[in-house]
Amino acid sequence: MAEEIKQANPAPLGLVGFGFTTVMLSLINAGVLPKGGEQVVLPLAFAFGGLIQILAGLLEFKGGNTFGMVAFLSYGAFWWWFTFLVLLGGHGVLDLSQAGSTIAVALLGWGVFTLYMWVATFKLNKALWWVFLTLWITFFLLGFGALLGVNGLSVAGGWVGVLCGLIAVYTSFALVTNITFNRTVLPLGAPISG
Repeated sequence: MAEEIKQANPAPLGLVGFGFTTVMLSLINAGVLPKGGEQVVLPLAFAFGGLIQILAGLLEFKGGNTFGMVAFLSYGAFWWWFTFLVLLGGHGVLDLSQAGSTIAVALLGWGVFTLYMWVATFKLNKALWWVFLTLWITFFLLGFGALLGVNGLSVAGGWVGVLCGLIAVYTSFALVTNITFNRTVLPLGAPISG
């Protein structure tokens, strides 16, 4: 009888790709790093935030995890969208001069998507619940800040995004550590809904 091969959990990889990229862009949104720093974030967003999450999502698909598949593939695609938007818009391939509030509405759409994903986290660990809570708040702050022209909302979205990214990195760290030690070393928190 053949021995079953244990598959690695792709979630820590997707979470650190998401988390680190989110922290970097959010530090720019919060005004801690210069706006010109976006040029540093773009390759990171394409490779680590985008590609790595897409690979994690495909592995979640293979493992039968619908939530992980939808989350990682979607947010991986978000980072590719962001990268292409800034790169192609910045080089005149896309004419964004007439885009108006469209980007703000897209961010609000991502907020709505994240809100419904957050509902599913009530059955998952508390750390993921916090990641998705802070992420939908981030998207709504950034979206309404852009839509209404209120910079303070965008800056607040940056700070909440930093928190979101750090929680995602912690969640990745906890998963890797707990799996490696084969016991709970770092807490993730019990689900809100039993």
